[in-house]
Amino acid sequence: MASGKSSLAKYIGNLIGLKYIDLDDFIVNKHGMSISDMFNFKGEIEFRKIEHTSLKELLNSKEKFIISLGGGTPCYSNNMKLIVENSKKVFFINTPNNILAKRLFYEKKKRPLVSSIDSIKDMLEYVSKHLFERFPFYNQAHYKINVNEKSVSEISKEIIEKINL
Repeated sequence: MASGKSSLAKYIGNLIGLKYIDLDDFIVNKHGMSISDMFNFKGEIEFRKIEHTSLKELLNSKEKFIISLGGGTPCYSNNMKLIVENSKKVFFINTPNNILAKRLFYEKKKRPLVSSIDSIKDMLEYVSKHLFERFPFYNQAHYKINVNEKSVSEISKEIIEKINL
């Protein structure tokens, strides 16, 4: 949910020489339809089924890679259990609600679940509600990285140190 997961994963993958996969991009390439279109034409429930199947496919791969997930991915089916059991290191990128709300508000055209929210205040309410519901899943990650005002470089360094443990 606009925490910077994809940017960080791509940046770290380049730094340490691991392939990077964005789950949403994987789904789009496999199904030939944007995430927004999947939500609009198939609905969220069908999208979550596709997402779960795609996640299992990637986790069952023998290839080593860094994967970034959508903010809702860990919260559906038994996805978080699968992620934790099939991954060596799982990171929760903890970004303050006010930063998430601003990012989402200015990117809302690309995000079907928030496209109709009309103000940053309403976006902050949406973010706060959803994070409250999602924290039990996110907190199952092996590591929690607090972002605050850190640069991509600082956050990446912290994650790489934990990867190398």
